[in-house]
Amino acid sequence: MPEAELDFESEGLLEGLEDPDAREARLALLSELAADGVGLEELREAVEAGRLALLPVERALSGDGPSYTAREIAEKVGLELEVLQRQRAAIGVPTPDPDARTLGDADLHAAERLRAFQDIGLPQEGMLQVARAIGIATSSIAAANRELIIRTVVEPGDNEYEFALRLAAAARQLMPLVEPMLGYALQGHLIEQVRRDVIGQADLAAGALGGASERSICFADLVDFTRLGEQLDLEDLGAVVGRLEEIATAISGPSVRLVKMIGDAAMLVSDEPAALLDAALTMVEAVDEEGEDFPQLRAGVAHGGVISQGGDVYGRPVNLASRITAVARPGSVLAGEAATDAAGEAFHYSFAGERRLKGIKGGVKLYRVRRKAKDARGDADRRRQ
Repeated sequence: MPEAELDFESEGLLEGLEDPDAREARLALLSELAADGVGLEELREAVEAGRLALLPVERALSGDGPSYTAREIAEKVGLELEVLQRQRAAIGVPTPDPDARTLGDADLHAAERLRAFQDIGLPQEGMLQVARAIGIATSSIAAANRELIIRTVVEPGDNEYEFALRLAAAARQLMPLVEPMLGYALQGHLIEQVRRDVIGQADLAAGALGGASERSICFADLVDFTRLGEQLDLEDLGAVVGRLEEIATAISGPSVRLVKMIGDAAMLVSDEPAALLDAALTMVEAVDEEGEDFPQLRAGVAHGGVISQGGDVYGRPVNLASRITAVARPGSVLAGEAATDAAGEAFHYSFAGERRLKGIKGGVKLYRVRRKAKDARGDADRRRQ
């Protein structure tokens, strides 16, 4: 039915709106969406779900609407339907009914790129691992951008029409800027990580790179964060976590990589044990400098053989570092013996006893790590003890 023939009120799309200004704003939004090609059923579904104001931004981000089924896209680009669906699930986007017409040009182009990767000879399981890593990372990036846009766009007294159009306009301006930034960040991180890889002749002869390797792992978490959550409102709590993420990101670099943030904790990895201990101490010191109202940080470090997969790291040292963190004193860095041996004499170590840690076989000798030189940061980890 053409937009001019639609009676939005008789279709029930204005129900519940008693305020004249709200009705006028809803009518303006409905008329504009209908003129732009949005059908009555889609409008009705959006109103019933309470997301009518989001339709303009959805169209700005995904195009003018569905044109293909998953089965049609798979046939068009020459992929097996199962391969296409598994890849979509791995990256974290919806996997619709194969015969439902819910996909657009962006989905078609993504499938074409998947086919190109397949033609290069990349293994399917490897591509799925990368897709999962991309999905996790981009989900966090999308959440951060969404929060920024919403805070910037929403203004007191907004009506539905004004909010919808401003949100769509912000998305149109943002996407051309964010996409190149993601590519730039990927290129920079990839270059640094390839530079750090040491590929030996034995690895080349075996044709198997990226197996188990010796690395140091660090977990750092905020002390009494659960209790803090009962005292602060959500916005203030989010600011605390955000500040920790800023600090963890700032200390990462060519020698130390921030693997992920897990709520109130950061996980870091490094091929250089001394660099990781230095980063852990720097994090503790930086958090102490936030002042008395900011919770203290504690860090645990372990060293040993780990396996990297999908951007994450697995193995006994990961579990050990987590358990060491749980018994570290507030404002301190605690390390296992293997980590202190690997880091060498750059730090002062004091024996903190041998502990039996949950899930770790046998006793674990632990050492508190401090800087040797007393500079401006020297004993910051003891300032509030």
